[in-house]
Amino acid sequence: MNSLDNFKVIKEKVYKLQSKSNLIIVTKNRSFDTILPIIQSGHLHFGENKVQEAQEKWSTFLHDNKNVKLHLIGKLQSNKAKDAFALFDFIHTLDSEKLAKKFSDLEKTTKKNLKYFIQVNIGKEAQKNGIDESVLVDFINFCKKDLHLNVIGLMCIPPVNLDPSPFFKKMQKLKIDNNLAELSMGMSSDYKEALDCGSTYLRIGSAIFK
Repeated sequence: MNSLDNFKVIKEKVYKLQSKSNLIIVTKNRSFDTILPIIQSGHLHFGENKVQEAQEKWSTFLHDNKNVKLHLIGKLQSNKAKDAFALFDFIHTLDSEKLAKKFSDLEKTTKKNLKYFIQVNIGKEAQKNGIDESVLVDFINFCKKDLHLNVIGLMCIPPVNLDPSPFFKKMQKLKIDNNLAELSMGMSSDYKEALDCGSTYLRIGSAIFK
């Protein structure tokens, strides 16, 4: 099957499990010609890991297609915040005060407001980005109350080679405890477990672009 056929299969599986879930098609390292059939089928949400690749791939198309929404799902350095702000609609990897301040300053000088997920290092892994659970409440308050950013939810990447469900369940509790609406969690290998734990945004790429 081609990528469009794979997409249709995944979409059907996802919506049978949770019809209200948002499916983000991860298009990193994929040519626009490969992505276009999925866009033409009516899908609107796509995810990229790197700002430069996203600029090269999406800038021209998005200029004339405002209904398509682009999600940044990879690590963002603060010196790339301005470029990311111009291109993306959703940021899934907000993980530092410095980055939050950058976005706040950009929003003050434009009429654009993004939607933000705070990335949580739910497995407490040294090699991974994200806010530690112990300071999450303070960071949410800083972003929402001090900077007035539209933080809509939390995001995580659970540890590899471990059952993701306990980590997803912990994220679900953190979402509820902090009165947030959305959860960005679940990829090609674990989206079913993520949906079981209340994920509202899935990030799926390899299951589609085989």
